[in-house]
Amino acid sequence: MVNQSDAPFRLLTRRYGATLTYTQMLDPHKLLNDHDYLEFHLRDLQSTHPDWDPCARPVVVQLCGNDPETVVKAARQVQTYCDGIDLNLGCPQEHARDGHLGGYLLNKKDWPLVECIVSAMSHCLTVPSSAKIRLCPSAKTTDFGHLLEHAGASWVTLHARHVSAKRRRQGAADLDAVRELKEALAVPVVSNGNVRAFPDIRNNLVYTRADGAMVGETLLGNPCLFSGSDIQDPVLISLEYLEICKLLPHVATLKTIQAHVRYIIEFQCVRRPWYSKFRLALNNCESLDDIETLLLGKVSRWRGKAGKLVHGELESSRHEEAIKYSDPEELVNT
Repeated sequence: MVNQSDAPFRLLTRRYGATLTYTQMLDPHKLLNDHDYLEFHLRDLQSTHPDWDPCARPVVVQLCGNDPETVVKAARQVQTYCDGIDLNLGCPQEHARDGHLGGYLLNKKDWPLVECIVSAMSHCLTVPSSAKIRLCPSAKTTDFGHLLEHAGASWVTLHARHVSAKRRRQGAADLDAVRELKEALAVPVVSNGNVRAFPDIRNNLVYTRADGAMVGETLLGNPCLFSGSDIQDPVLISLEYLEICKLLPHVATLKTIQAHVRYIIEFQCVRRPWYSKFRLALNNCESLDDIETLLLGKVSRWRGKAGKLVHGELESSRHEEAIKYSDPEELVNT
């Protein structure tokens, strides 16, 4: 998720039950040629070290690309700070189409190129390599999965929808396709799609028999999804996210932080009469302190909870209600 999978947010989801997180899709050319871009993302990865927080890892860095040498060189820049490198073969956005990247490498004519990239990753990197794919447009997705497996992919994630630059989630994901891929491959398969609430995860895994469930945009609104408990108070969760941002300064931009807080509040409160005022006020915030003041002040008054949301309540809420999963085969998040 571009600009949405920052280290503070990854850490927040890990605190609430996710067993693995991914970075956003990184551009190999920028990692190699743009020093500021490289430093920003290295700072992100280095900020979440397992020595100070066991929830910081494991983390997988996701790359795009259509040149084996470039992808491998870029992966070597970050492999020391992660637990795996994933090749994105599912991005449907226009920039991926224009650059012949992501989901636009799924056509059968591009399979030899993809095989070269994955093979180079698996042979040249010190961490495992994986691939995230969508449904193939011109051939069986299971055949493509076999190709990835034989090229050295340690696991394959399937977002079981076709690529569409205009409609990324056109219809429900085809979980039958995930099940077929799982039956066909020997390496682990992760299912992505059709998860809106915690019970969907278990239902998804039971039906597809996949080794894990990946969740993306739903987590933006409910980063506590994997906890399995009732939906948390959105203001408390937003405040917890801000606290992590303070612990990890200069990792997430203000724009990214604002977007996360907006998604979390929107998930439960979008139909409240005060929501439009909240969005305007949030956009006008110029610092983390401004956002915190907005949440504890105006938002709390609008919700009729002024004076009740204090950091002590925030801390006790997190420890009492969060459920952790220690088995990495239980759930996989992105």
